[in-house]
Amino acid sequence: MQTFTPRPASPWGLHARVSAVVIAVFLSVLGGSFVGGPSMAAEVEAAWDVATVDGAFGSERPNFDYAVEPGDELEDRVTVVNNGVTPIKLVLYAADAFTTDSGQLDLRTRDRQPTSVGAWLRVEQDQISLQPGESAEVPFTVSVPSDATQGDHLGGIVTAPASASASVSSSTVPEVRVAIRVNLRVGESFQPSLAVDDLKVDFTGDPLGAGRAIVTYTIRNTGDTMLAAEQSVVVAGPFDSFRVSADPVEQSPRLLPNETWRVSVPVDGVASSGLLTATVTIVPLYTDPAGSTGPLAASDHAGQGWAVPWLPLLVVLVLVALVAVVILRYRRTASKATPWPRVGLAAR
Repeated sequence: MQTFTPRPASPWGLHARVSAVVIAVFLSVLGGSFVGGPSMAAEVEAAWDVATVDGAFGSERPNFDYAVEPGDELEDRVTVVNNGVTPIKLVLYAADAFTTDSGQLDLRTRDRQPTSVGAWLRVEQDQISLQPGESAEVPFTVSVPSDATQGDHLGGIVTAPASASASVSSSTVPEVRVAIRVNLRVGESFQPSLAVDDLKVDFTGDPLGAGRAIVTYTIRNTGDTMLAAEQSVVVAGPFDSFRVSADPVEQSPRLLPNETWRVSVPVDGVASSGLLTATVTIVPLYTDPAGSTGPLAASDHAGQGWAVPWLPLLVVLVLVALVAVVILRYRRTASKATPWPRVGLAAR
C-alpha cells in the first residue's frame, strides 16, 4: 500500500478546511440520528475536550484536513483532555458526516455502519481513561481505498462516555459526545454541480382567479464538491404571463456529494390562469480553502402545475351551452317554417 507523505495542497485540496464547527458537543437520540445545533449543545457541557496534535501536517489546526489520492495511507494523532474534576472513561470511534433535516452538519452514531471516512479511519485505542486534568494523545490511521471516489469526504473522530455508549441504543436519554472533524479531499478533481429534482407546483386559490402556489423541489449535489445554493423562484401563467416572484428563499445548507435538500416555497398572488410554470434558479456557492464563499454558474429548472380558473371556466361553459341551445332552437324553428315540396304523379 502506498504511504502518504505531506505535500503542498492543490487549489482545491484543502477546501474542506472551512467546513464549519470543529469541536462540538453532539447529542445522540434514539433512532440513530444526532443533532449538533447550538441550542441543544448549550444544554449539555462535556467535561472533556478533543483537539489536533501539532506535527508534520501543521500546528494549531482547527480540525484534521488532508489532501490525498486513492490508495494513500496517513498517520496522525488526536489529543483528549479531561477538564473535569472526576476521572472519566471514554470510547473513541470514527463516523461519517451527514446533513441533518435542520441543515446542520453532523456525525453518525456508533450503531450506524460507516461507508466513507468513518470506514477508512482506524483509531488505535477504542477506549481511554483519564484522571482530572490529564490528557492523552491517541494515534489513528486513515487508509484511503484505491477505488475511492474523487472529491470531498467528511467524517470525524467521536468520543463519548464508555458507560453511556453501551446503553444509548436502548435509552431515550441523550448521549453526550465530543467530536472533531476529519476532512478528506481525494484527488484533484473539481466538478461542482447541483441538480433540481421532483419540481412540482400545487395551487390553491380564489375561484375568481387569485391564490397561492406551493413550489416544491429537491436540490441534489451531483458533483464532487461540498456546495450550498442560493435559490429564487418565479411562477408564471401561459406565455410567461402574470409573472410572480416568491419572497427571498433561504440559502440551502452546504451539502456533501450525493446529499439532497427538500425545499417548499409559497408564492402568493398567483393568477389562476390555467397551466402554471415554476422556474427555480439555483446558484451554487463554493467555499474555497481560504474561507471565501463565491457563486458559480447559475442554472434554471422548470416544472408545471395546473391552476384552473373554475368560475371563469364555468361562465364560458354556460355561455357555450346557451349558444348551443339558441342554435338548436333556431334550426328546429327553421325546419318547421319551410314547406315540404309536393310530389305529383305523372299522367299516362
